[in-house]
Amino acid sequence: MLLCEFVSCRIEDWRLSTCERRMNLNPRWLLLLLSISAEVWSVPIDRNGGKQEAVHIEEENQEENVDTGLYYDRYLREVIEVLETDPHFREKLQTANTEDIKNGRLSKELDLVGHHVRTRLDELKRQEVSRLRMLLKAKLDSTNTQSLQMDHASLLKQFEHLDPHNQNTFEAKDLELLISTATKDLENYDAERHEEFKRYEMLKEHERREYLKSLDQEKREKEEKRMQELKEKHRQHPKVNVPGSVAQLREVWEETDGLDPQEFNPKTFFKLHDTNEDGVLDEQELEALFTKELEKVYDPKNEEDDMMEMEEERLRMREHVMKNVDINKDRLVSLEEFLKSTERKEFNNVKEWETLDDTKPVYTEAELQRFEAELRDKEEELKRRADTLRQEQELLKERGKALEAQRREYQQAVLEMSQRQKDQQAAEGQPPTGPNGELQFHQDAQKLEDQEAKAPAEQEADGQNNLPAEPPQNLPLHT
Repeated sequence: MLLCEFVSCRIEDWRLSTCERRMNLNPRWLLLLLSISAEVWSVPIDRNGGKQEAVHIEEENQEENVDTGLYYDRYLREVIEVLETDPHFREKLQTANTEDIKNGRLSKELDLVGHHVRTRLDELKRQEVSRLRMLLKAKLDSTNTQSLQMDHASLLKQFEHLDPHNQNTFEAKDLELLISTATKDLENYDAERHEEFKRYEMLKEHERREYLKSLDQEKREKEEKRMQELKEKHRQHPKVNVPGSVAQLREVWEETDGLDPQEFNPKTFFKLHDTNEDGVLDEQELEALFTKELEKVYDPKNEEDDMMEMEEERLRMREHVMKNVDINKDRLVSLEEFLKSTERKEFNNVKEWETLDDTKPVYTEAELQRFEAELRDKEEELKRRADTLRQEQELLKERGKALEAQRREYQQAVLEMSQRQKDQQAAEGQPPTGPNGELQFHQDAQKLEDQEAKAPAEQEADGQNNLPAEPPQNLPLHT
């Protein structure tokens, strides 16, 4: 049961992380450090709305925070925002090519930005250094590492996106390191996506096998038949054109752009789908072109269609186009590169695109066995932790019971001691004492004391009444 829950959670985590990263990561933004205000999501051009719909979506997306998934994402975005406030740097950025940015030539322009921009960049760097110091301290605290004199300069060297030797000012080297680190992290992105998809597929297959094992012979055969029927149903789909071929682009031209396929023009097509009008097609703009082909194979309403497989298929299509079109390997397709690709023999390829169902599995049986062994090890670890927690819970219960018994014994001892004191005082004729040791008097004894207090007063009053009466005044005297 633990294993099934673990597998289901891992699959759901993979889906969420993959979708989130796909929505948030824009390679062109990292490579070219373009304006965040110009950051857009590529969308197909609607035949009715035209570019107005794209502009509307662009305006909505400008309000969202773009998260690259990098641990220094906020620092990267804030540096870009500050640099774009300088007119000189913005102008240089617009005219610079990818090579100028990647090889650090653009970083030299930092010396010409305004004083207020440099001041703000210095402040951002100090904040980032402070944040990294806190992360290092938290890491050392979590590992119980005692270090009274921490060498922050040495520890900061593990972070490659800033210069650790200068922790107070933002220099050209900081910008160069920031660009190169972001570029390097981006280049590993596709490989990580493929690896995650492989693990997702192995998780899914493992869960399928475990489910079948839990059924009896009759139900298992029935379920295997149903699964095979779903698989065959998934394979029944219209022809998928090769991405980047004339057939695929004409289909987008006709069905998405609403134009006559006989009037297909590559240059016009390029400008239509360069949604941010920056002169290049980035990876998101390219992937948007494959939506029609993917819809032939995948439908979220169908049980047999896996949307995670659709995203992997989209990635494969984009990599295929980039491999054949992106000549300078800058992960962008310029107009010149696009037009040259239409002159090649492969552009008129009429073959059908081989989907994931037509290719070899993304994993081998040996890889699946190792993966299942890893899952079993994790399941055993989960069981051990669960047993440890259960034992600790039982121990806490026993301790709670023992403490409750001790409390009751203490209360009983206090009551017995109090009763013995009362009995002893009663035997000695002493007034009983209260809970705090104060004397307690009975009501009859109190009345007797009151009467004794009143007796002297009454006797004094009676004595005054028995005195001889004074003779009357002003009476004649007798001799």
